[in-house]
Amino acid sequence: MNIHQSGESVLQIPINQIDSITYSAVGDPGAFALVTTLPMSVFTATTVTLGGIIDLNSGTAVTARGIAWSVLPSPTTADSVFNEGSGSGTFSVELTGLATGVMYYARAYAINSAGAAYGNEVVFATTNDLFVPSDSVADADGNMYASLLMGNGDEWMASNLKTTSYANGDPIPNVPDAVEWGSLTEGGWINYNNNPQHDSLFGKLFNWYAVDDARNACPVDWHVATDAEWTNLTNYLGGLSASGGKLKSTGTVLWLSPNDGATNESGMACQPGGIRTAGGIFQEMFGTGTWWSSTPNNSFTSWNRSLFYTSSGTWRGSGSNIQGASVRCVRD
Repeated sequence: MNIHQSGESVLQIPINQIDSITYSAVGDPGAFALVTTLPMSVFTATTVTLGGIIDLNSGTAVTARGIAWSVLPSPTTADSVFNEGSGSGTFSVELTGLATGVMYYARAYAINSAGAAYGNEVVFATTNDLFVPSDSVADADGNMYASLLMGNGDEWMASNLKTTSYANGDPIPNVPDAVEWGSLTEGGWINYNNNPQHDSLFGKLFNWYAVDDARNACPVDWHVATDAEWTNLTNYLGGLSASGGKLKSTGTVLWLSPNDGATNESGMACQPGGIRTAGGIFQEMFGTGTWWSSTPNNSFTSWNRSLFYTSSGTWRGSGSNIQGASVRCVRD
């Protein structure tokens, strides 16, 4: 057996004279970091924002982290990379100069003394569209909703809420009686004209107390859109004066004629589900759609958005908390 000592002669010991051998690791590299790749968020025709979450996993410090991407699966740091500094935690980067409509593969990476660790692979393509379809989501009743990832990074349900239950399974009361509706101080829902046939096209009308309830009328990991999120959406679509047409479903089957300016460029396909007044009266189906935000205006009213068959704009207003209106949910 030969034992090498740096800078010295080789010492040779017969193997039959060795009782035991003890090994000790020199420069133990430790554990790889644990890496999660976050999905695409903000995007344009040539850019996209991606990110990652880095957990040290009891390993050594991360000296480099970022996103590796390629037009082929399983990209590594030998492919295109964007290095976003070092350390653990959450990070995001904007990839620029991408080709429109090309399918890309991306993984977050983290490098420590153990080597390069990679997260799950995400697949994306930039687009000229205002949105891309995303995953569907189910509410507490099992109703399924398509979702839309907007270019501003928010993800919206593509149809109105239909649930009869909060996210924890507790029922939201159905209140058909007009007098009882007008005296509610807790959550309630109703189909327009008490007709369940309207549910599939327009969803349900909810008072604001259902919107504000801590049990959450939206699915788990989703919430009723805030006033700020509605503003982000309408700004992304060109502002209040131009966004209504991009939000409305097209044609005059659901909307009264002329359904001015309707293009549904947003993919939201907003329908004219009408309202139920604080006095329990149903109004404006086929001509107007009104959607709650979760943001109060004062003790008695809260902010909402309305679309009209005679306009291509969006109206920001406030309504009585007892009023029934439609609801759209946004991913947390």
